[in-house]
Amino acid sequence: MSSYSGNVETGGAPDVRNLPGLRITKLSVGPMDNNAYLLECLSNEDLLLIDAANEAPRLLELVGDRALSTVVTTHQHMDHWVALEEVVAATGARALAHPDDAEGLPISTSPVVDGDRIPIGDCELEVIHLVGHTPGSIALVYRDPKGTPHLFTGDSLFPGGVGNTHDDPEAFASLIGDIETKLFGALPDETWFYPGHGKDSTLGAERPSVPEWRARGW
Repeated sequence: MSSYSGNVETGGAPDVRNLPGLRITKLSVGPMDNNAYLLECLSNEDLLLIDAANEAPRLLELVGDRALSTVVTTHQHMDHWVALEEVVAATGARALAHPDDAEGLPISTSPVVDGDRIPIGDCELEVIHLVGHTPGSIALVYRDPKGTPHLFTGDSLFPGGVGNTHDDPEAFASLIGDIETKLFGALPDETWFYPGHGKDSTLGAERPSVPEWRARGW
């Protein structure tokens, strides 16, 4: 049985989860306790990084002498891309982001939009556009053919609530609506999700609280 907990600390060791076809390595980088996720297709060792948030040397150490093909940035906030330019320069990886957030990033990125598929060797991630935390925030879902879905939510969904919409009622309404329809309405309770900061959870654990989140307005 896997010992993965998803509990990592800035400056501490990564946590690793081995699925039948995909390895997920979660690392916390400082100074804002950002989670970066290195995904490896086990059939051919293709690598993809979700959020080159900071501490490029630690991220590059995770990659090692293997080939990193892709870096996906979940949204335009600076704490999620401080290491992006350095990681891409060192590895030659292509950089992907939603076009609505691309202007906020330090390097040119190729666009990904809702419903796009991003390959990791023989595995793939599906892009889910979630408007509200930023205009171009995305989540990424891996539909494990031998298990449950695995969802990388950036700063759009955390244990306990949706991402910060800065007291903007329109942005909150958009985000909670997208979360309800595109995540809770489309994926099963056993879906494990991995946020941009802090601990993981499952959609089933959070689902009963969604009406409370909508009522409180944050």
